[in-house]
Formats: sequence, C-alpha cells, structure tokens
Amino acid sequence: MELTSRVRSRAPVADDVEKAAQIAEILKAVAHPLRLRIVAILCKREMQVNALADRLRAPQAIVSQQLRILRMHRLVTAVRANGYVTYRLREPRLRDLVNCMEHCSLP
Repeated sequence: MELTSRVRSRAPVADDVEKAAQIAEILKAVAHPLRLRIVAILCKREMQVNALADRLRAPQAIVSQQLRILRMHRLVTAVRANGYVTYRLREPRLRDLVNCMEHCSLP
C-alpha cells in the first residue's frame, strides 16, 4: 500500500487522528539518520545495496537491514533482474519530504 492510499482522508491532519497516526509512522520510518540518507540517495536514482553501502560508507549488512525496514513500511521497493536487486522509491512523494527537510534550518 502506498503513502497516497494509506493516507486517504481529505480532513486536515489536525482534525484526523488516524491520518496523524499514519503520517507519524511514515515519519518514524525515515527518522533514522541512515534510513534518511538512503531515502535521499534513492530520491535521485535507484541503486543496488552494495553501491548504497559504498556511498554511505556503511557495512552492507546494516544498509540491507535499513532497507528492509523501509520496505516493510512500503516506502522503497526492490526489483530483481539478472541476479541483482535494485532499490527504488515506492513512494515518490518522499522526494518532497526530503527536499523540505534539507531546507529546514537547525537551531
């Protein structure tokens, strides 16, 4: 189920407890620093886990674990072809979220 189908209500989030809970789950899924970096990379292009691990300078096992969490939340998807698994965003609106977060100023 994609983000758009999980959060269907047209009511403002301030007035919809269920919608707020669903959005909070999505935010929790990307709130981990490594998962956020993975999502940011996948916003630009799809990539295999070994290339992600190299880019992030993180062990492949850790990157795979974080990708599994993102897949469980249906935010990324894995495509198998020619013996390789390539990861891509399943929810394209994550690009907007990452862009927004990159422009937030920290205290």
